[in-house]
Amino acid sequence: MNPITEQAPSTLRHGFRGRAHRSRGSWTCTDLRAQSDAYRGTGGCSEENGGLGFRPAFRDADTGIVYPACFLDGNPAPFHLLDGLPNEVVVGRSECGRVTAVKGSLVSGFVRVGKFYTRDEAAAAVTNS
Repeated sequence: MNPITEQAPSTLRHGFRGRAHRSRGSWTCTDLRAQSDAYRGTGGCSEENGGLGFRPAFRDADTGIVYPACFLDGNPAPFHLLDGLPNEVVVGRSECGRVTAVKGSLVSGFVRVGKFYTRDEAAAAVTNS
């Protein structure tokens, strides 16, 4: 995986539709599913914006590093998936090695033409297309 370095963003994290909130200690696959559910129908989900060149990714709000969503083997994933994230952002794994929790500073979003978009920003871009 080749992370993309961007300028460090603010300490606010956009995780759920229309609402920014401060990062907490960690979040899980359940939280990721809730984010996807909250954005369904807005253009803020992979299945709704992939045709416009958006690729699922995560940005670490602490470092500004963007990590493309990948499968465990490093191949690009067509949807948000925690298993391919590097150890430096993983805070919990199951006995079989699956990621169970990641740093609370991670923001799920998308990369398009080298720029990171939060789910809100991606939804707005899809709406304006």
